[in-house]
Amino acid sequence: MDASKVDRYVSEKWDDEIVPQLVEYIRIPNKSPMFDADWVQHGYMDDAVKLMETWARAQSIPGMQVEVVRLEGRTPLIFIDIPAAHGGSDEDCVLLYGHLDKQPEMTGWDDDLGPWKPVIKGDKLYGRGGADDGYAIFGSLAAILALQEQQQPHARCVILIEACEESGSYDLPAYVDHLADRIGKPSLVVCLDSGCGNYDQLWCTTSLRGLAGGNFTVKVLSEGVHSGDASGVVPSSFRLLRQLLSRLEDESNGKILIEGLYVDVPPERLEQARQAAKVLGTAVYDKFPLLPGMQPMFKENAPDDLAELVLNRTWRPALSVTGVDGMPALASAGNVLRPHTSVKLSLRLPPTLDGKRAGELLKEVLLRDPPNGAQVTLELEKSSSGWNAPAMSSWLSNAIDASSREFFGQPAMYMGEGGSIPFMGMLGEKFPGAQFMITGVLGPHSNAHGPNEFLHIPMGKRVTACVARVVAEHHLASQRGETTGVAAVADSGDRHGDHGCC
Repeated sequence: MDASKVDRYVSEKWDDEIVPQLVEYIRIPNKSPMFDADWVQHGYMDDAVKLMETWARAQSIPGMQVEVVRLEGRTPLIFIDIPAAHGGSDEDCVLLYGHLDKQPEMTGWDDDLGPWKPVIKGDKLYGRGGADDGYAIFGSLAAILALQEQQQPHARCVILIEACEESGSYDLPAYVDHLADRIGKPSLVVCLDSGCGNYDQLWCTTSLRGLAGGNFTVKVLSEGVHSGDASGVVPSSFRLLRQLLSRLEDESNGKILIEGLYVDVPPERLEQARQAAKVLGTAVYDKFPLLPGMQPMFKENAPDDLAELVLNRTWRPALSVTGVDGMPALASAGNVLRPHTSVKLSLRLPPTLDGKRAGELLKEVLLRDPPNGAQVTLELEKSSSGWNAPAMSSWLSNAIDASSREFFGQPAMYMGEGGSIPFMGMLGEKFPGAQFMITGVLGPHSNAHGPNEFLHIPMGKRVTACVARVVAEHHLASQRGETTGVAAVADSGDRHGDHGCC
């Protein structure tokens, strides 16, 4: 394979077709069902599906089948089946994954930017969803087209683009079961929905955290009362809520206090964290928009240990409060002791911790013996396990590193991610013999889910080229018998539960 030709082909494909398609995609407010209960009536999801389907059908790939699959009562899924080419095997399979639904708007966008307003500034395409994860279908097809342009052999490829990943992928198990015979037995899964530590080399994700959380409410009154009359007699619901959260988290340093929410970090992951910290330096934390003077969550006895920060965001539990209810806006807040306080809790879990057990622990800690006899409830919305990648075959690790050196000029790096990709745990169960290449374009300051989200276009191009190289190497490994032993699709039954969301 001529790497320079792949690089040139992919770059031109992105400039001429993919970026213009992503510009139109960003304009569509196709929020995930969790954030748009009327998504069917609004039709934005169908608009996004139509845009991607139309472009995919226009690509010149012999024998390719493009189908929008619609199971009753579920979000749609784009299914693309590409036969093996130029001597590749139809008995083997590469599965490429992405999603097309988006997170909600979020406040704080710069005046000249907006979630549904595509803006190109230099190498960056701003707007919601371009990097998370609109580019996936375009990058996947462009990688295969780059191989076919050189008549390079590749195995059969299947592309799955779902539409409810940001809501926890609750529809995906039904689709994978429905399409099991057509998917076959992938020996390589490529997921393009992850992050990167920098834009200078290929980053592959080795683990993902799980997630437990929901709406936590403390009630003290049936209605609000004059604070001057009741304070000092009626306990503040906010104070009691804060008191209960202190059972879970040390508010002085953010450490989770429940031993059952920790796991032993595998030695390989410890070493990867050290290597990632060495390469990234202070980018481990200064990629975030910290205010002047703000310091990251270093341990008191290790104030400069960057590897500890990497482990904090990949292998340790951490609590965030992502929403509040029961509190009026400042402009309308009177002298009233409020009847209740509610918060949305997002507890990130170590990759190998059982999500269901974590949810049970969360309830046990927060609901037992409520202070002052307050009414305390926890509506658990998510209780999902994370994912730890299986041991990587030598052919895949060599292919990933070679692709990074070819298209970035730097060796590949490996690191866990702090978020969740529900698809991965499910695919790990269904295809226990498969190898995984989990990568993405969400790097420093790209701010997925937040304001001023952007796609780094050169990173998108290089990741696409790397995928092409890895798919080509997969064929060679298959010829050598190094991809055999793949297990068949397992019957999912009712084992999936709630997989959480990013």
